Amino acid sequence: MSTFAVGDEDFLLDGRPVRLLSGALHYFRVHEGHWEHRLGMLRAMGLDCVETYVPWNLYEPEPGRYGDVAALGRFLDAVGRAGMRAIVRPGPYICAEWENGGLPHWLTGPLGRRVRTRDPEFLAPVEAWFRRLLPQVVDRQVDRGGPVVLVQVENEYGSYGSDGEYLEWLAGLLRECGVSVPLFTSDGPEDHMLTGGSVPGVLATANFGSGAREGFAALRRHQPSGPLMCMEFWCGWFDHWGTEHAVRDAADAAAALREILECGASVNVYMAHGGTNFGGWAGANRDGELHDGPLRPTVTSYDYDAPVDEAGRPTEKFWRFREVLAEYAEGPLPEVPEPPARLAAPVRAGFEGRAPLDAVLEVLGDGEVVAVVPPTFEELGVDRGLVRYRVAVPGPRQPYPLGVTGLRDRAVVYVDGVLAGALDTGGGEDVALAEPVAGPAVVDLWVESLGRVNYGPRLAEPKGITGGVRHERQYVHGVRARALRLDAFGTAAVGKVPFGPVAGHGGPGLCRAVLDVAGAGDAVLRLPGATRGFVWVNGFCLGRYWSAGPQEALFVPGPVLREGANEVWVLELEGEAGSGVVLDPV
Repeated sequence: MSTFAVGDEDFLLDGRPVRLLSGALHYFRVHEGHWEHRLGMLRAMGLDCVETYVPWNLYEPEPGRYGDVAALGRFLDAVGRAGMRAIVRPGPYICAEWENGGLPHWLTGPLGRRVRTRDPEFLAPVEAWFRRLLPQVVDRQVDRGGPVVLVQVENEYGSYGSDGEYLEWLAGLLRECGVSVPLFTSDGPEDHMLTGGSVPGVLATANFGSGAREGFAALRRHQPSGPLMCMEFWCGWFDHWGTEHAVRDAADAAAALREILECGASVNVYMAHGGTNFGGWAGANRDGELHDGPLRPTVTSYDYDAPVDEAGRPTEKFWRFREVLAEYAEGPLPEVPEPPARLAAPVRAGFEGRAPLDAVLEVLGDGEVVAVVPPTFEELGVDRGLVRYRVAVPGPRQPYPLGVTGLRDRAVVYVDGVLAGALDTGGGEDVALAEPVAGPAVVDLWVESLGRVNYGPRLAEPKGITGGVRHERQYVHGVRARALRLDAFGTAAVGKVPFGPVAGHGGPGLCRAVLDVAGAGDAVLRLPGATRGFVWVNGFCLGRYWSAGPQEALFVPGPVLREGANEVWVLELEGEAGSGVVLDPV
């Protein structure tokens, strides 16, 4: 057993000064079959520690109903077998470009701005969750023979609020639950962030992508002693749909890493390996300096321009970082591990069946909810997926603009069963169709959640239609809403969907293809001609695709594929699904 402590200037392992050379790897963004390889890549780059978040909403989809919480423990065991240390950031809020910053929709829906505060209605479910989760961490602390050396109190709280009592309560809860290793906070190196996010007696760390000397000087103004650590060294960045792919020069990033280490500080490379937002769990951000502008959904890939790319391959940045880190390693760096198996040869298949959206909704959707005004996704209990809002415009009446007040996402609109256009919130949340609509008419608005905000003051905002449907200035009251959840498309749905013949490329709906694979391994999946939707391979959701770019293909982990027939479902939500599916070696 060992002890890990915070000294006046250094971290202390059994009383000996140590520097943490850590890298971020979110185990929930990496297929479990690849954990060992990705940890080996981090070791080969020169890192001796790994950091991970824990997304609450992934494991508690409904109050008291838990998923595979033990996955964290299995990952920490893999970290221990790799001979590495671990830093755990359990939340409850994690940001991470993850849906709702990791907070469950069933909690943020009723509480709104009261989340991440001392409000008792927030604290009670947090305590219940932590008491369920934290044994996975406590049992694997370094003083119990495990790899865990640090645990975070909340996450970048100084970017959000100033409720010091909440942070102190959370730190106390971690201790009460058995966390004995040092606690820490992490915030941007600005006075208001460090003031709002720090906890007395808890190590403060800083997050930045460059300017280490200035960043650590700001940290020292608030914390005169203790180890210096950049808890998030942003060596790359993430992408939003419809933007250019973010890239950071490898030499520039390596120079910034060297500056951190020359300051005598510890570091956590964010991200060392980004992975993938499988299952439609990508979050969203609000544009603008104050993060209150138009919604910008995050792409499925979380490659992050990291030194180890989405498929686990070393990049130029990997080799530049390895050169820097080798100078600070305690011994020779291990060899770079062999990559996992790649798909042996390209595979292509046309669609064999198709079901229109209405038919899919009938068999896989929730029951219909009748309301005076459109219920939000939170009121319908929907985390990821889409909702069909149906309203009847009375008549006779002349054509008037048909619009939506408080649209939080993207709506594909049908008038009397005919596609009338798509409404986008890029210019605001009050939008209208280009062509007026006469009455009487039945209007369907298929609204997809493009991801809940994960950072800034708009955290915890509801999704879907938060206002109403208008004809001219008049609200159209009386709404029939029905949800279609992403989770409904798992293996249990096989055999339920009434697939019919494929006529041309079709329109929005669910398409089925079968890929005959010989030599399964890591691959990428493409959908030529498709517009926007989701893909499942053998019941595993790869995530969202969108012709808006910049992402053009979806990563397919080799363990998801099998030899022989592989069933692929493509849920196209806006345009044509294209001609079929293309699977290429990664």
